Amino acid sequence: MCTHGTTMSRREILKGLAAGSVVVTAAGCTYNETLGRSQLLFVSEGQMAQLGAQAWSQQTRQQKVSRNSRYLNRFNPVVERVLRASGEPPQAWEYAVFEDKSANAFALPGNKIGMYTGMLDIMENDDQIAAVVGHEVGHVKARHGAERYSQSTLAQSGLTIAQVAVAASDLDQTTAQVAAVLGVSAVQFGVLLPFSRKHELEADKYGVRAMHRAGYDANQAVRLWQLMDAQNSGGRPPEFMSTHPSPDTRIAQLRREIALLPPRRV
Repeated sequence: MCTHGTTMSRREILKGLAAGSVVVTAAGCTYNETLGRSQLLFVSEGQMAQLGAQAWSQQTRQQKVSRNSRYLNRFNPVVERVLRASGEPPQAWEYAVFEDKSANAFALPGNKIGMYTGMLDIMENDDQIAAVVGHEVGHVKARHGAERYSQSTLAQSGLTIAQVAVAASDLDQTTAQVAAVLGVSAVQFGVLLPFSRKHELEADKYGVRAMHRAGYDANQAVRLWQLMDAQNSGGRPPEFMSTHPSPDTRIAQLRREIALLPPRRV
């Protein structure tokens, strides 16, 4: 959480960090126009772009980039159309299809989007491709990677301080061990995982708006998540323990967002 002009005592800081809460000064907060909210950012766009470039290079070395026109003729035009509708020049982005049967896609800082052939295989139309592309563009424009990096860094710092505080206290060994475990759980479930779910829902919102601006049928974003839900043959962890929202949560939000969109130009 970003707070402005707030000072805390050492005891309050240690207590907050041990509980998994995060309090920082305005120096780490940046307002993001895309999201309409402030973000905790300790790393610059240039630094994140370098990390994204390294990850992209590793991805292209480890996984085969598809040259299959059946996939590229579907994927590339949709990417270009959604990017232009987002005010982004396509030539400033790198995007590729990877030969992988997983139903997945990803975005990296520095304007990079990857989609697996397995995802394209389950998509029924270009509108559904646009929903995924818009979602991934949303992650990049929202600077979710930098925010996640900053949150994780601060959370790890908090754990270190909390562990020192426990060790310096007069708690008996058993109580100290329990307190340490609870500290880890508080950070994991109270800060990191919920924040990841928040990012996913924000990217969903951006994606449905972007595909709509590009002239695609936003209702196909709902259909996409129904297809994705049907692909999951195994059990899911409870949503509060998951890094992603449940399909039901995503679909409900998408329907609310679609209801707010202006009429689509045909």
